[in-house]
Amino acid sequence: MWAFIKHDLEANSLVTAFAVVGVIMWVSMVLSKRLTYGRIHGSAFAIVIGLVLAWVGGTMTGGQKGLADLSLFSGIGLMGGAMLRDFAIVATAFEVQATEARKAGLIGAVALLLGTVLPFIFGASVAWAFGYRDAVSMTTIGAGAVTYIVGPVTGAAIGASSAVIALSIATGLIKAILVMVCTPMAARWMGLDNPRSAMVFGGLAGTVSGVTAGLAATDRRLVPYGALTATFHTGLGCLLGPSVLYFIVRGIMGA
Repeated sequence: MWAFIKHDLEANSLVTAFAVVGVIMWVSMVLSKRLTYGRIHGSAFAIVIGLVLAWVGGTMTGGQKGLADLSLFSGIGLMGGAMLRDFAIVATAFEVQATEARKAGLIGAVALLLGTVLPFIFGASVAWAFGYRDAVSMTTIGAGAVTYIVGPVTGAAIGASSAVIALSIATGLIKAILVMVCTPMAARWMGLDNPRSAMVFGGLAGTVSGVTAGLAATDRRLVPYGALTATFHTGLGCLLGPSVLYFIVRGIMGA
């Protein structure tokens, strides 16, 4: 009986992946409600559960794709790939009202620039403090502090090692978790109660997953606005990381 069920699950791997993620999200939302009374969004629990499952899958198989290395969960590799990820990010922008988006104006553009440059400087400085003195490693880890997408994109473009790229992803994940956990607690202090402030916040914070989850726990109506500028933030980082920022670091470090 189990062999029959397993065959069907493997044959419909993408459907299985959606079911697994659905169960994880349901468990995460229950944990959020029961353990933190909604103060920490379920997405934070989901990311932690996902990281644990990825470690378990990699340990069991010795592979490089986490849980997706198990044939039963191979669809997670497709579901978590760039195609569906980018589709989900772009889809959030369809709820944005253009009249509200224009209100961000110049301050929104400044927030995007600051949200890219300041985390990069911090990440590159931390990399230097831990002994990474070459421009490639410093740039890659600094880009990871922008977002965990910008880090590997930048690292791949400038020839960083797999270990450094992994560090950049870890840096971005820590940032995403901190943003999604801290946003609801600091929302009143930051004035996160209107689309304009949400767009500025999205530009400064940058991480799409962190901003989306944090705003969802604060006010669901603000999610599309924060996600919109956070998406632009990721694109801007991918453009500046392997070009302008890399050459600046290279000019300073000399290698």
